[in-house]
Amino acid sequence: MTALKDLAKTIRSKNAGVDLVTFDIIFEDFATYRAVCDSGAVTRESVARLYRVDPSVIVEFVTFDPAPAIKFTLRRDRPSGSPGDPDIFGSQQYAPLLDLEVPI
Repeated sequence: MTALKDLAKTIRSKNAGVDLVTFDIIFEDFATYRAVCDSGAVTRESVARLYRVDPSVIVEFVTFDPAPAIKFTLRRDRPSGSPGDPDIFGSQQYAPLLDLEVPI
């Protein structure tokens, strides 16, 4: 098992409007990207479990071969900047992905 942070070049999150947060997992090379995709460790379902949300909260999940990247977007539980919002820019939401174990 290898942590996702040791396989990806970039793991980030950011707002995609006031009601969405988008995540990018970008790989240095196609072979690593393909191995992660094929492992089944990063899927709509695994992301939903990791973030403790229903899979329907994930409005988009895309693997993008030309970039080698995985991108997904979650609906926020409250609008960005509203009372109780812990991360107005959505830029700190990627942390749970860092230690996600990938069977490689």
